[in-house]
Amino acid sequence: MTQHPASATRFAPCGPLTGMVRVPGDKSISHRALMLSALAVGESRITGLLEGEDVLATAAAMKAFGAVILPPDGGGSPSSSAGASGGHADQRGTWTVYGVGVGGLLQPASALDMGNSGTSTRLLMGLVASHAVTATFIGDASLSKRPMGRVIDPLSSMGADISASPGGRLPLMVRGIVPAVPMSYTLPVASAQVKSAILLAGLNTPGVTEVIEPVPTRDHSERMLAGFGADLTVEEVAGTRHIRVRGEAELKPQTIEVPGDPSSAAFPIVAALVTPGSEVTVTNVGMNPTRTGIYRMLEAMGADLSYTNERIVGGEPVADVTARHSTLNAIEVPPEVVPSMVDEFPIFFVAAAMAHGTTRASGLEELRVKESDRLALMAGGLMALGVHIDEGESSIAMTGTGGEPLPGVPANPPLIHAELDHRIAMSFAVAGLNTRGGLSIDDMSPVATSFPGFEDMLRGLAG
Repeated sequence: MTQHPASATRFAPCGPLTGMVRVPGDKSISHRALMLSALAVGESRITGLLEGEDVLATAAAMKAFGAVILPPDGGGSPSSSAGASGGHADQRGTWTVYGVGVGGLLQPASALDMGNSGTSTRLLMGLVASHAVTATFIGDASLSKRPMGRVIDPLSSMGADISASPGGRLPLMVRGIVPAVPMSYTLPVASAQVKSAILLAGLNTPGVTEVIEPVPTRDHSERMLAGFGADLTVEEVAGTRHIRVRGEAELKPQTIEVPGDPSSAAFPIVAALVTPGSEVTVTNVGMNPTRTGIYRMLEAMGADLSYTNERIVGGEPVADVTARHSTLNAIEVPPEVVPSMVDEFPIFFVAAAMAHGTTRASGLEELRVKESDRLALMAGGLMALGVHIDEGESSIAMTGTGGEPLPGVPANPPLIHAELDHRIAMSFAVAGLNTRGGLSIDDMSPVATSFPGFEDMLRGLAG
């Protein structure tokens, strides 16, 4: 029998999942709320902020640039010495940010440690590019493998001087320039992070900076920039989105309520869909149409999903989502849907692995350059659980179990290597609840980057 390390966590069938849960705040919105609050002059207040390690890395970086950021237990005045810690504070508590203004970033005293956060890194590179500061970005082993060239290229064209490790990877140094050069940039690949980095650089760049999207991506940056008072327009031209921001902006402080992260909500929702007898409601889920591709694809598979208490919170659509155990049928995922569910494919693959028939998806090359090679890790792990999979360079086809538990190896449950990727770890945790013999995951600690309390949530739903 395989010897599993002491750090491994076992997940095994536990019966129906029932109850109501609230997932942590949306990670994408949390990053942007901190950054833009730090670029506004005055006091902004943020409730529902995701207090995971990735977002706390953004908070620490904005403090290094001169903003004062107070967690819910950190006092209420800018003279407080509280920092971007306090990650165990009430997820619905209020964070207070006193910003330095566009153009007001200070020189950080040391390297900025981004941990595992690719979003923090790419967006902050955009901020630094048009300010008179120099910043060195470092990260953990996983982040240091991720290529940054797709951000380096446009920011260099705006005048920033960027020195990166081989392959365009971390550690890297960005020397900002003032004034930066406005540009019109067509995204060669669909990437909300690249789009956002360029728009953030454009805030302190004279004139108009434009990003052209052939394929729409999540639009949190556009919504929030407009909410903070940036001069921003979005225009549809011949099937493409043209996003323009006028530089030398003056952002106004805001009060922001961060909705629940739809990516995080997908884990308990899929767990309910594939676990017999289950019914789970996730409250306060962000339903931005650029983020709900997975829900549309699950519904196409026959998922029993219902949406109640639909409302608008801070310019973002929000709803409570109820998922009931469902008979799922295979579908073909169109490539144009990929940008709206790129982060949710790992957990979607778990649903597909238990569906009737063969599910196919293409246009998945982006999955190979996330926190890990998610296409390879999910394919390998699911095959170890007995799922038939054909993995292509940017595609996958998997034949599901028809609603039966994943076969696995009851006498010798597999050890899944998540390679420090939080979404891989959470996806296989859900899969483990629907196996014949369970499984173990080598290290669940990276889950803290996006979903503190994930394991407690699963235990609570299992009763």
